[in-house]
Amino acid sequence: MDLSSTVGGGHSRLAASSHDPALYADPYRTYAAIHRAGGTVFWEDLGHWCFAGHARVNDLLRDRRFGRQILHIATREELGMAPPASHVKDFDAAEAHSLLELEPPAHTRLRTLVNRAFVSRKVEGMRSEIEALAHNLIDSFESDGEVELLSRFGEVLPVTVIAWMLGLPATDGPKLLAWSHAMVRMYLFERTREDEVAANTASRAFTTYLLERIAEKRRRPGDDLLTHMITAERGGERLSDAECVSTAILLLNAGHEATVHQIGNAVRTILESDRDATTLFRTAERTAATVEECLRFDPPLHLFMRHVLADCEIDRIALKKGERIGLFLAAANRDPVHFEEPDRFDPDRTRKDHLSFGAGLHFCLGAPLARLELQIALPALFARLPGLRLAQKPQVADTFHFHGLERLDLFW
Repeated sequence: MDLSSTVGGGHSRLAASSHDPALYADPYRTYAAIHRAGGTVFWEDLGHWCFAGHARVNDLLRDRRFGRQILHIATREELGMAPPASHVKDFDAAEAHSLLELEPPAHTRLRTLVNRAFVSRKVEGMRSEIEALAHNLIDSFESDGEVELLSRFGEVLPVTVIAWMLGLPATDGPKLLAWSHAMVRMYLFERTREDEVAANTASRAFTTYLLERIAEKRRRPGDDLLTHMITAERGGERLSDAECVSTAILLLNAGHEATVHQIGNAVRTILESDRDATTLFRTAERTAATVEECLRFDPPLHLFMRHVLADCEIDRIALKKGERIGLFLAAANRDPVHFEEPDRFDPDRTRKDHLSFGAGLHFCLGAPLARLELQIALPALFARLPGLRLAQKPQVADTFHFHGLERLDLFW
C-alpha cells in the first residue's frame, strides 16, 4: 500500500483506498509500512489522521481530550454535520444509549449498572454451561468430516451465551443473528441505501422484541442480566427502557460479531502457523497464553474512531475540536517497537499487553466472557477434530467495524 510524501509534522499520507479488497485481505502489510514511516499517517480516503504505534494508541484510548461522542458538547450546526437521515431513525434510536458511544457522566452511570454481570468471577460461573454447548455443537458435525465453522459453531456459540445471560430463549438465536447481521452492515465502507434500510428495519424489529421481553421480565423477574438492568438502582436512578434496549442490542451485536470473527481468525491463525495444536492447549496456562496471542495476532476490531473534543497537538499535529482520528488497534498489536518479531505467531512471548479490547474508559465490557469462550472453544475444536485442516484459503470479509472471514471451510 502506498505511503506518499510527508505532510504536517513530517508524517506520511496513506494513499490506500479504504475500499481496496487487498487492504482487507492483508492489512498487516499496510500496518508494517505505517510503522516504518513512524506510526502516524494522514489517511486520505477517510480524511483524517490515524495512529498505529502501541504507546501512542494506548495513550489516546485513555486521553479524555478524545471521545466516542461529540454532540454532548457541540451542535451539528457548529460542526457542519448533516441532520440525521430519516430512513435510519430506528437504527439511530437503538444506538442512542449505546455504551460504546457515550461519554461521562452518562457512560459512567450506565456502565456501573451493567458491569456487575461481566466481572470475571460471574462469567467463570458459566464455564460448565459453555463447555457443554461447545461440545454439543461439535457433536452435530463431528462425523461429517468437514464443516463451515462460522455458521455451524462460531456464530451459534456466542449468540447463545449472550441470550442465556440476558434471559432470552436460546431458540430465538436465528432471528437475533439475522438482526445483528443487518445492523452491523451499517459499518461497511461501501454500504448501500438498501443496507441502511435493512438495518433500520432490523433495529425496529429488535427494539420491539426487547421491549416485549422487558415487559415480561417486569411481570416475572428472573436471575438474568435483563432483569438486573430493569431493577438495578444507583443513587436512586434506574435505567430507562430505551437504555435497556440499547445496552442489550450492543451486548448481542458486539458480543456476537466480535467473538465469531475471533474464533475464525484464531482457528485460521493456528492452522496456518507452524505450531502443533496439541501443545498449545496442554494446560490451562498454555491455553490462556495461546488465546492472548491469537487476540494480539489477528483481532476482530482493527480501527477505532475518536472525536477530538478540544483543540490539541499530538505528534506535532494540530487537531481541532470536531475533527476525527483513527486508532489502529491491530496495528498497535504489531508494533515492532513494542513486540519482538510482531508478525510471528508466538504464544510463548512474554508481553501480553495487546490492545484488542481497547483501553481506558471504553475497555471492552465483555472481555472476560470473550476470553472464556475462546479458552473453551479452541481446545474443544482441536481436541475433538484431530487432523483439522483448511479446506481452502479463507476469504476476509469486506467490513469496516469487524475484521473477520466470510467463511471458514475445514476438514479432518
